[in-house]
Amino acid sequence: MDVFEAIARRRDVRREFTGDVVPDDVLWRVLEAAHRAPSVGNTQPWDFVVVRERATLRRFAGHVAARRADFAASLPPERAATFDPIRIEGIETSGTGVVVTYDDARGGEHVLGRATVRETGLLSVALAIENLWLAATAEGIGVGWVSFYDEAFLRDLIGVDGTPRPVAWLCVGPVEALQDVPDLERFGWWPRRPLAEAVRWERW
Repeated sequence: MDVFEAIARRRDVRREFTGDVVPDDVLWRVLEAAHRAPSVGNTQPWDFVVVRERATLRRFAGHVAARRADFAASLPPERAATFDPIRIEGIETSGTGVVVTYDDARGGEHVLGRATVRETGLLSVALAIENLWLAATAEGIGVGWVSFYDEAFLRDLIGVDGTPRPVAWLCVGPVEALQDVPDLERFGWWPRRPLAEAVRWERW
């Protein structure tokens, strides 16, 4: 699979996990791809916490379910009806969670490339996540990004201490298949914009 095919095939996986655990050698290749991402000042401000203990997965899944319910309750009725069939996590069925953290202090105070745009450190972590996702897709492995959680809860759950902060819980595992159409489009939550609407020339 070349990079363009991986980009086209990549999906945010929820219900397609088989329940098997991704083999360690495959997981390591995927993490190595993530670790090869470009980073501001070459700081590599990420770490990857691999979570497989069933009790931890179950505890996090319960927390996420409660946060999902809070979001659903905040929606107007028509949006709630659209949201209802959209499954937002595969924490237990994926069998593996990879928590990606960001350490703003890595590289010291004078990070080359971050002096005027502080967010470049966090953007570097986003590039690592994208590398992980594309490599997983090429390996036939699904990835789902969980975003319904309280950061303080996740810090405590995985024992993050000091300056690093968790920025993503990724469900990683073998899948039955990847959907042809992304879930949020398939269920009518939000359509994909045509590229022609997103490209501007010379000025806004």
